[in-house]
Amino acid sequence: MTEKIIECIPNFSEARRPEVVQAIEQSIASVSGVYVLDRHSDQDHNRTVITFAGEPQAVETAAFQAIARAAELINLNEHRGEHPRLGATDVVPFVPISGVSMQECVDLARRLGLRVGDELGIPVYLYEEAATRPERRNLEDIRRGEYEALKKEIVTRPERQPDFGPRQVGPAGATVIGARQPLIAFNVYLTTDEVEIARKIARIVRFSSGGLRYVKALGLLVDGKAQVSMNLTNYRKTPLAQVVEFIRREANRYGAGIHHSELVGLIPQDALVDAATWYLQLDQFTPEQILESRLVAARKEKVQADTGLVDERFLEALASGEPTPGGGSAAAYTGAEAAALVAMVARVTLGKKKYASVEADMQAVIPRADGLRLALQQAVTEDARAFEQVMSAYRLPKETTEEQAARLQAIQTAMKRAARTPLEVVSLLVEVLQLADQVTRLGNVNALTDGVTGAELALAALRSAAMNVRVNLDSLADAGIKQDMLDELQRLELQAEQLLENVRGNLKDRGGVIFA
Repeated sequence: MTEKIIECIPNFSEARRPEVVQAIEQSIASVSGVYVLDRHSDQDHNRTVITFAGEPQAVETAAFQAIARAAELINLNEHRGEHPRLGATDVVPFVPISGVSMQECVDLARRLGLRVGDELGIPVYLYEEAATRPERRNLEDIRRGEYEALKKEIVTRPERQPDFGPRQVGPAGATVIGARQPLIAFNVYLTTDEVEIARKIARIVRFSSGGLRYVKALGLLVDGKAQVSMNLTNYRKTPLAQVVEFIRREANRYGAGIHHSELVGLIPQDALVDAATWYLQLDQFTPEQILESRLVAARKEKVQADTGLVDERFLEALASGEPTPGGGSAAAYTGAEAAALVAMVARVTLGKKKYASVEADMQAVIPRADGLRLALQQAVTEDARAFEQVMSAYRLPKETTEEQAARLQAIQTAMKRAARTPLEVVSLLVEVLQLADQVTRLGNVNALTDGVTGAELALAALRSAAMNVRVNLDSLADAGIKQDMLDELQRLELQAEQLLENVRGNLKDRGGVIFA
């Protein structure tokens, strides 16, 4: 199953106070399951763009926290900068990256907009794919007149009524939230300080003035140079190289050239590859010729083969005549399925008003369950390797006294590992059962049986792993280590049995199912 990943690229009206930018970034980074990928601050624009990504609910939470923090720290009445803006958090776009549809991003944008309007009292306008009316699809149309005009017009002009929040603007301004395809924020600096040249070029290159499709542009003066500041909204249909060459040609008409260009935030790799292919005239080029891409693909295939991440490959190996993978690996794999079900119950609980009081509990469950799933997947390979070490030890020569002693020592070392590996699996599965108890007690009742199924699978896997521990301990000569491991195993088994009873009790209490 493809991991669900959404990218968010909020723009904040601040770049000249690093401590404010840092506080906003920290409010994002503090959310579990979110990864801050980039931060770009422009002093002249007085604007910062932070790029982060993660699973949908975590991204939504991080975006809300960032908007709230920016509202506390940024006063639009005191803000000055080259770039147009409406609010402290000016615009918040969501972009589907993997396993997520555009409609899911639209739904997220609208949920966030409602919450920002209700809880923070900030007017919210929806744009691009999330827009509620055609005239609000384009960001520049919503932002026309900027903060200063909106303060007056939001009260007097019906068409300026926000989608969410009050019909009045405070010092945090308004926020535009939406969903869109990947966008490239790209600036070209000219070899002149005549800003009017940049404005003329921007007027010619942007689509709204009859220029290139999927290009939005402004002419600005930045760092003493005329700058054509652009958003490229579909780099596949209007390639980056085409835009650059268009600007180069127009600049030449005014006796200027391109000094340099810059990216604001991140860019899809394909956009750079397309530009390189065009400029180098690599007519026969294919993406498979990129060394790093080929290496990443090869490593991914190897990881999948080693950890059994591909079901068909693992099951075929399990059904083969080879001794590995065997029962221990199957137990670990089943345990990984149990952890995945627990995480699923937590995720389908998030974002539901009915379960708002347990939102923090479910947020805490998800990274733990995901971590247990990965650890159990790794145990699939570790169990097979431990058994192979035992077989290798038994195959050692035993002709001489020295060889016999070395072989016996190797067998004991291998058996200790072969017992310890499934014991670690048992310990991991007790943690899965603890989380299963939590999600079946607090989580979405519509997924209750999924949580119970996860618990039942976890206990079945645990009993199988425990059997492997006992079998391998029979061959262990060190009585002290053997007893310690047995004591630990028995303690974990008792704990697991009690946790399963708890889970079944949760099902009885909340779902009405009674176990015989």
